[in-house]
Amino acid sequence: MKHLKTYYSTELAHPSGDLIIEGPVSPETLESLEFHGDLVAFRQPEQQHRAIVGIAKLPEGRIIIARHENTIVGYVTFLYPDPLERWSEGKMENLIELGAIEVIPAFRGGGVGKQLLKLSMMDDQMEDYIVITTEYYWHWDLKGTDLNVWEYRKVMEKMMNAGGLTYYATDDPEISSHPANCLMARIGSRVDQESVQKFDQLRFMNRFMY
Repeated sequence: MKHLKTYYSTELAHPSGDLIIEGPVSPETLESLEFHGDLVAFRQPEQQHRAIVGIAKLPEGRIIIARHENTIVGYVTFLYPDPLERWSEGKMENLIELGAIEVIPAFRGGGVGKQLLKLSMMDDQMEDYIVITTEYYWHWDLKGTDLNVWEYRKVMEKMMNAGGLTYYATDDPEISSHPANCLMARIGSRVDQESVQKFDQLRFMNRFMY
């Protein structure tokens, strides 16, 4: 399938400074921008900056950013699932994963995460995809927010809901390993029934049934 990408941008007023929410952003633009030193949820900032540039170079890769002047202060990534995860086993061209979403502490609150997701879904091609995200509590900044696991889960769900993603049950062992973990997905309006059935099979593979 062709992975068409239509650029969108919007402004967002925030107490910490005005933001531009934009994307999908090109690898060249990402390389030219500063990457804030507080973006540390997944790896060191320099490494993560290189990682999102790499994702933007992929045919299906999409990076949406929150930019304060010349500095990236938040981002969301979309790409095919990791080959080692069950979600790649169906070899579905129209299933992509919201792999990471991060906003620096100074810009949390004020709807930055929600706006990143809303803008992500403005592109009409997103109606051709099943978009999934796997939420694991060990990725959450519980210390930095003073929220407990269930409070943080509620925040994450509300944010994902802003992008049209809703809860889906699964027997995936990693997700099932803690009740706060979850699978969320958005099935685009043009996704065919065969793809939906394939997705259902991936959700319930019953690997550990004897």
